[in-house]
Amino acid sequence: MNEEVSFILDTTKESMDGGISHLEKALVKIRAGKASPVMLSTVMVEYYGSPTPLSQVSNINTPDARTISVQPWEKSLLQEIETAIMNSNLGFNPMNNGEMIIINVPPLTEERRIQLVKQAKSEAEDAKVSIRNARQDANKELKKLEISEDLLSNAEVDVQELTDTFIKKVDSILSVKEAEIMKV
Repeated sequence: MNEEVSFILDTTKESMDGGISHLEKALVKIRAGKASPVMLSTVMVEYYGSPTPLSQVSNINTPDARTISVQPWEKSLLQEIETAIMNSNLGFNPMNNGEMIIINVPPLTEERRIQLVKQAKSEAEDAKVSIRNARQDANKELKKLEISEDLLSNAEVDVQELTDTFIKKVDSILSVKEAEIMKV
């Protein structure tokens, strides 16, 4: 196969991989009823005058499926962390026991589960769009090359097969997340 064609295919695969990894990161942030330290990944704490991610000023653990514990490295930060968690609009009500902050993750209602599934589907659709855009870009690049008709059509078939593979991967990731969200 032509070197330029294989370079375009590799670049396309890389781009599609980027769409998959973005989807996985987005789906991790959608909570599925189980407590996870990632749920607090967006919380910023005022630390010596500058906003700092919570994970950089404390130890975040999940002792069980419904609890998140946040143990700051400096006890003076307890109040700041508690305020930051309440102000982050995550719907958590942190409890401060003087040593650490304990967050009880409430179980999801059926209505909320359905909303989260819709959100997951939306993220999956965005990933599919990025994969299709990568396919479109690859086909444009292939048409710019001065290669034979046969080589061009074979390369376009390869790009389509790549696209189909990645779309199936998105669907399987989504179905796993959907099952995780809907599991009571």
